[in-house]
Amino acid sequence: MKIVHFADLHLDAHFAWTGASGDAARRRRQALRDALGRIAELVRETEADALFCGGDLYENDRVAPDTAEFLRETFAELDPVRVFLAPGNHDWYGPQSLYTVVEWSPNVHVFAEPRLQPVRIDVDLTLWGGAHCVPANTGNFLDGFRADGPGAHIALFHGSERSWLSAQGNDKQPHAPFDASEIETAGLEHAFLGHYHQPRDAARHTYPGNPEPLAFGEEGERGAVIATIDAGEILRERRRVADGRVHDVRLDVTGCATREQVRDRLDKAVAGLSGLVRLTVSGEIDSRVELNENELRDILLARFEAARIRRGELRAGYNLDAIRQENTVRGQFVNDVLDSDLPGDEQRRVLMTGLRALDGRDDLEVM
Repeated sequence: MKIVHFADLHLDAHFAWTGASGDAARRRRQALRDALGRIAELVRETEADALFCGGDLYENDRVAPDTAEFLRETFAELDPVRVFLAPGNHDWYGPQSLYTVVEWSPNVHVFAEPRLQPVRIDVDLTLWGGAHCVPANTGNFLDGFRADGPGAHIALFHGSERSWLSAQGNDKQPHAPFDASEIETAGLEHAFLGHYHQPRDAARHTYPGNPEPLAFGEEGERGAVIATIDAGEILRERRRVADGRVHDVRLDVTGCATREQVRDRLDKAVAGLSGLVRLTVSGEIDSRVELNENELRDILLARFEAARIRRGELRAGYNLDAIRQENTVRGQFVNDVLDSDLPGDEQRRVLMTGLRALDGRDDLEVM
């Protein structure tokens, strides 16, 4: 039995995090649809027996008018390959969800219960799937569950494996939390999952990761997983299906004495890259250099669809000890800031902006 598994596509995501708007944001949303098209093509190419989706296929609160028809048609064109959909917390199953209102083709099975339900998908293989039926507070699908019946048993659901939750960042909520050990205890050979955007191939569970970039800082080979199930053994292969690229680029401005040197260093840092970029500016900036955020953004947008800029450990190239000794407004300003209760990062920002203003600079949009 061969299946293709994916999750967390998030069709119709708004892409505000990228700094993209207008045409750029629309291109990113189209890239999500294109990724699903490539997943469907992978099903055909590998002659898979089934396609699994582990939830968050789309965004319930932002679904576009034609997304329903796009999904219906994409999955119908795979017939007779069976498609199994397990709604997650972003595309939860409810009276107005696409899962309810779309007239799916006969090859599509949508799990609609907040508990694992069985479907025999091969003579010796049963799939157990469950759905989030509310946007939050879905419980553990494996709590008190035990697979029964002949042959091997696998599961498909959207959930949070507890031991790995901390690796996902503080903003990742524990929807349908479970312990990895519960998979074997429940009599399951394997669980095909969604929710975590970082890919993971554990002994008894698989997170494919989001197939198309959805955030800066993403790591790991994400995409779709081709899984071959033979006598309870699971062989997995990952395939990239994304067209877009998300880059985190660091620009160290230490030693740059002119704007041209900053531009040259930035050109080298982004050479050969395209897609989306987040630029982190750090280092010690010469007090004579105008470091303007809008100028840096214009340089990036000549190469990338969208760009965000953030300040790293960026320090002003002023001799603060010497300025503190001055009997000037400048000296009093530095003493007041350094003696204040402001956090260190805020002190540095205030000092840099204030000193440049006192120098008569008009480039106040510094990093």
